[in-house]
Amino acid sequence: MIPARYSASRFPGKLMQDLEGESVILRTYKATVNTKLFSEVYVVTDSEIISHEIKKNGGLVIMSTNHHESGSDRIAEAVKSVNCDLVVNVQGDEPFTDCESLDKVISVFKTDTEKEIDLASLMVHITDVNEIENPNTVKVIVDQRNFALYFSRSPIPYQRDSTVNTKYFKHKGVYAFRKEALLEFTKLPMEMLELSEKIECIRYLEFGKKIKMVESNIQGVEIDTPEDLQRAKTILRSNN
Repeated sequence: MIPARYSASRFPGKLMQDLEGESVILRTYKATVNTKLFSEVYVVTDSEIISHEIKKNGGLVIMSTNHHESGSDRIAEAVKSVNCDLVVNVQGDEPFTDCESLDKVISVFKTDTEKEIDLASLMVHITDVNEIENPNTVKVIVDQRNFALYFSRSPIPYQRDSTVNTKYFKHKGVYAFRKEALLEFTKLPMEMLELSEKIECIRYLEFGKKIKMVESNIQGVEIDTPEDLQRAKTILRSNN
């Protein structure tokens, strides 16, 4: 499932921006399909513009009927009547979605015999100071078993001691949910931390859900700003 809004506060219409001959959302859709991990891939949207873009290129679309505060809410509406145990959510602004990373996220549930994991997501080690300090980059800290402790737009952890080899991880917008955890999410209210940071996965933590983070070494580029779009174009040109 790929949740896709046309409007975006930081970069309106970003999913329909041209990315070397194809829109951002179409590239994300094709990249997800090309992993061959799923029998079906859907774009879930309330936008006729995005729906038309996907359908005219042979893709599958589910139109969401309600106003949603988050991508998880939009996905939950779409899968309510779908017979499945796991739901994978790829953000519409992730045109470099890859098979290896998605497979890693899905695989953690295969060994979770106690059903301890409510959802799993990706993190990437980052070292660039600008990226660490950029509020558009969501950072995550984890415990010894790689369960998420907190997500923030601020640099976390704060490096008070310069002699410590502090590591920073960026949260990538790919999730695999147990269906029941996703449906329960929609019934939970937004609390202060989520409202403050504007990071939806904080809601899971605030209500005691467990998020397993899986490290990936594939950076990619999430299209949050016009600058991100230019970076993505540069990468595609260098790969051709």
